Amino acid sequence: MTKAKVLVTGSAGFIGMHTALRLAEKGFDVVGIDNLNTYYSVDLKLARLREQGIETNNIQYNRMLQGVEGIRFSQMDLADAYLIEELFEKECFDYVIHLAAQAGVRYSIENPHAYIDANVKGFLDILESCVKNDVKHLVYASSSSVYGLNKEVPFKETDQTETQVSLYAATKKANEAMAHSYACVHKLPVTGLRFFTVYGPFGRPDMALFKFTKRILANEPIDVYNNGDLSRDFTYVDDIVDGILSLVKKKPESEIPYGIYNIGRGEPVALDDFIKAIEKATGKTAKRNNLPMQPGDVLRTSADTTELGSYVGYSPVTSIEEGVENFVSWYKKYYKIH
Repeated sequence: MTKAKVLVTGSAGFIGMHTALRLAEKGFDVVGIDNLNTYYSVDLKLARLREQGIETNNIQYNRMLQGVEGIRFSQMDLADAYLIEELFEKECFDYVIHLAAQAGVRYSIENPHAYIDANVKGFLDILESCVKNDVKHLVYASSSSVYGLNKEVPFKETDQTETQVSLYAATKKANEAMAHSYACVHKLPVTGLRFFTVYGPFGRPDMALFKFTKRILANEPIDVYNNGDLSRDFTYVDDIVDGILSLVKKKPESEIPYGIYNIGRGEPVALDDFIKAIEKATGKTAKRNNLPMQPGDVLRTSADTTELGSYVGYSPVTSIEEGVENFVSWYKKYYKIH
């Protein structure tokens, strides 16, 4: 029996690595691509590839490498439309999980062009290739940041999303509009997921959990924005991957084959409580440097996941204490801290 073949963009990324590994475990034929940019440590991205069995010493641009059973990888840039088109024509993907993006809210203020190139043009290349090659279902990453200045929580998919406060968020909103248009015009089955603050082992160094853990273990002060009066719907990566996998083969069947869903824990955590969980996991007390609100940030995020729960039975199970403990254990092992 032929395995279903799936493309995972951003497979050297945090969520991409975990998704590729789980897909391979479930019997999919996985091809991962990533441009391995320098927004944060390339060494960490290479470590994620090694988790997938990729021999990172052999990486050359546009060269396909074999990893663990069921996974192959090629370094490739989404903005290279010719290579993306060539890849789709050669591999004949059944499904596409599009996780690649230029991440980071604050960095979008400093380097806006990178977000248009990766998040808008790159997504257009994926949409075009999906249509031309009859992909059965495209699942792509949106973000809770599209809710912007909405005050009422929890956020629902029916809430207005016209008040983004960062260019990163604006590009994710653009992705949703682009995907809907391709579902309308080309009948491309496409589902978007609005991620809510994903964390866990191999997470990004620019995220709060990574930065706080690093500084607390080093007995250095942590920067706490808005004096800690923030809350986030922190969601453990395994729960996110459960949701992604439940959707891959469940394409929208409506006249316009498009879906958009929140995917989060559904239980927002105050930043102060999050810091306490890190203190417990590290066995150290944080030294705090309280700071004002940062441009581009929002006060609260909270996901109403009723729609995704009804659609595919999504039900996250990882508590913040367990998830933070798992991350801290990974961090100590990765950086050889005893």
